[in-house]
Amino acid sequence: MPALIPSLIIFIWFNFLFLLSRRLKRLDIVDLGWGLGFVILSWSTLLLTRNFALRPLLITLMITIWGLRLSVHIFLRNRGRSDDHRYQDLHKKWRHHPTLNTYFNIFILQGFLGLLISVPIILTNFDLSPTASALTPTDIIGYLIWLFGFAFETIADWQLSKFKKNSTHKGKIITTGLWRYSRHPNYFGEALLWWGIFLISTNTPLGYLGIISPVLIDFLLLNVSGIPLLEKKYQHNPEYQHYAHHTSLFFPLPPKK
Repeated sequence: MPALIPSLIIFIWFNFLFLLSRRLKRLDIVDLGWGLGFVILSWSTLLLTRNFALRPLLITLMITIWGLRLSVHIFLRNRGRSDDHRYQDLHKKWRHHPTLNTYFNIFILQGFLGLLISVPIILTNFDLSPTASALTPTDIIGYLIWLFGFAFETIADWQLSKFKKNSTHKGKIITTGLWRYSRHPNYFGEALLWWGIFLISTNTPLGYLGIISPVLIDFLLLNVSGIPLLEKKYQHNPEYQHYAHHTSLFFPLPPKK
């Protein structure tokens, strides 16, 4: 039952996003709905279980802050732009049955990945034991790691947005602020905060299963949809290649001299 309810919630949400994308004729609506899906799942499982102990309440609040911030950021970033070129390219690639391919390979696939990433949230919100209201040192460490990762991601996104708004920076590469120490500080922050969420979930029965969440996030960011796409985009940009030679790919490190 605990696995069935979250699966149904995610399935309904990503089907709604698919129908909305057909209505708006934009596939990147799935990016906007990504963070909101976690928020909906967190609150739905919390309210269905009526588990208002301290740990479930805190982790639901954390996911809400993260998910809403991410969705607002993506909305502001995409406002006034055409559909994301990545999804346009995929849609053109799927000449045969493009609608079915879009449905399964974008929306259903992201829904499945979102469900796996949500395992620590589900484990925490379905933990009805008396210890759910007792904070442990692991909880405190998890909250601090999440807070650091969330702040890192938020500041990096803000710095990049501010950089792009300056017309004199058009076509240039940001190399200041957190971007001086990592080429993808926003992704580093994103990966880090999910490790914090996993640590919190280890205080629940079967909490070790939650490790699938940060491991999957790290794999996707480092090998699939995050860093590889951006690195490929700038592989022939001399300015970026010079920047890449001196700057860490992922983990923030002092620039190479």
